[in-house]
Amino acid sequence: MLIGAHVSTSGGLHKAVERGTEIGCESIQIFNQSPRMWRPTKYGPSDFAAFREAMADSPIEAVVIHAVYLINCATTDGELRKKSLASLTHALRIGDGIGAAGVVLHPGAQKGEALGPSIKRAAKVISAALKDSESCPLLLEQTAGHKGLLGRDFDQTAELIELAGGGNRLGLCLDSCHLFVQGYDITDEAHLAGVLAEADEKVGLERLRCVHVNDAAAPLGSCRDRHANVGQGEMGKRGLAAFLSEPRFEGLPATLETPGPKKKGPDRKEVQAAKRLRKQGLKSRGSRPKVARGRGGR
Repeated sequence: MLIGAHVSTSGGLHKAVERGTEIGCESIQIFNQSPRMWRPTKYGPSDFAAFREAMADSPIEAVVIHAVYLINCATTDGELRKKSLASLTHALRIGDGIGAAGVVLHPGAQKGEALGPSIKRAAKVISAALKDSESCPLLLEQTAGHKGLLGRDFDQTAELIELAGGGNRLGLCLDSCHLFVQGYDITDEAHLAGVLAEADEKVGLERLRCVHVNDAAAPLGSCRDRHANVGQGEMGKRGLAAFLSEPRFEGLPATLETPGPKKKGPDRKEVQAAKRLRKQGLKSRGSRPKVARGRGGR
């Protein structure tokens, strides 16, 4: 497992590698543009080359891009759909340029519309973005279960993948907090194994390309997407240790999106805390960490 954190690209793409290295990351996650604005970044070949060079000289094994939250692939509004497609395509093209392990996407929201047509609209936008980019995987993130958000269960995710073409570039991202607040008690090895068995049956674990590691600041089954620092929320140290030591997550980017001690995002202490919990979980399972599968970029 490649434990890391979401980091800023302020000052240039390559600066994200520097920030990740400073806090002890083995993988990093970035936004491809400001999460609060539609304006795309104007990265080019020189930016991609600088990023790849920085990666090659660092201990970081993988980078994941998170698509901006403004995107709603299921919208009925023509202008919003156009902006969503442009932003998602932009993210995938940057992923191509920097060799990202994938672009994580919240698929969209119904906004009062019927579920079936909403899934079809989202799948159409996803398919179009894939066709207009080269090879970067697109990873659909399990959402926190709030009514109206697409991807709130494995059945919806499976349907989205099928309707978007079902190609090898379509993947899955699991978030520990989202699963927990959806109602999946993943705080011990046996329950987590059961959830992954369901994911395998309905989506296929071969599509799992990354995980998000967040404790939950809301109760089990609350459907409230509120992240807590590692081991300090409803899942607790035991629950996060079980998640972090899951054998089927071996070699995957594992991104912290926690508030951090100073509410400025994960810091070195937070990353180290996750690594300690992973070791505790592995000890409980009676296993040892495996050697990483190799650099996660392409």
